[in-house]
Amino acid sequence: MRLSFPSLFPQLCLTLLFLSLALGLSQPKCETPDQGSTLQVLHVYSPCSPFRPKEPLSWEDSVLQMQAKDKARLQFLSSLVARKSVVPIASGRQIVQNPTYIVRAKIGTPAQTMLMAMDTSSDAAWIPCNGCLGCSSTLFNSAASTTFKSLGCQAAQCKQAPNPTCGAGVCSFNLTYGGSSLAANLSQDTITLATDAVPGYSFGCIQKATGGSLPAQGLLGLGRGPLSLLSQTQNLYQSTFSYCLPSFKSLNFSGSLRLGPVGQPKRIKYTPLLKNPRRPSLYFVNLMAVRVGRRVVDVPPGSFAFNPTTGAGTIFDSGNLFYSQNLYFSS
Repeated sequence: MRLSFPSLFPQLCLTLLFLSLALGLSQPKCETPDQGSTLQVLHVYSPCSPFRPKEPLSWEDSVLQMQAKDKARLQFLSSLVARKSVVPIASGRQIVQNPTYIVRAKIGTPAQTMLMAMDTSSDAAWIPCNGCLGCSSTLFNSAASTTFKSLGCQAAQCKQAPNPTCGAGVCSFNLTYGGSSLAANLSQDTITLATDAVPGYSFGCIQKATGGSLPAQGLLGLGRGPLSLLSQTQNLYQSTFSYCLPSFKSLNFSGSLRLGPVGQPKRIKYTPLLKNPRRPSLYFVNLMAVRVGRRVVDVPPGSFAFNPTTGAGTIFDSGNLFYSQNLYFSS
């Protein structure tokens, strides 16, 4: 299913193809290099991921573990038990708080590798930096990069950052992600994705973090806003990317994030993507109904209704998915 929409940059198109993946019976290829403009995508619980549990979990136990960490989902389920017939439909970020898919990104000169979560519901990238309070043990050492610089309050990007503030001439911003919060200095450095180097990439250098739902080594924003990867690389990638997400049940399979128009799918079906001014960074679609097998689920159509006044609607979110998907965006 292809989806096209008007946005802040040239018209993008999105294709959604559900893939049928075999269970990963072979040994995982953890050292598969990123090639050209294509990055390897790993499930956060993949055997190749450093974030997987120390003790191997069954598929069922993995689902239970994620559920146990998600207070919002438990509240949602509790409301069903309480026989409430209508439950508020909220952003996926509020329902499942931990990101699911990671890619390798190289930051700085010389390059330092970070495993960043990919998220189509976020714009600005951010990574934990040296001296960060509350961050994980893997930090980006900005002092070791010859191309790193902090952005001042007069920089155009400062006005584009979420909740920007100014102190000591440095532009900073604060935001919440799931049940966590972070404070970061707006910075620039070279980011290398696969074999593509992007100099002067603007991102948040995290100075303080609270809560347990932040991606351990940072986040790569694939949203529609001015600080997103798409906006900052329009000349290089022409606002085009696609991704194939590995199945949650096939942990040995790695997916891909392909940047730019080269090698993208040609024969596709499509449905319009919608622009919601209340949530301009998100990719909205006009969901009509949900069908399980041949049966349409009895849900009032108004529950899915797109409403640009209130910001309600249905979005695509790569941050939290259990099943394999292939999505395509192009100008």
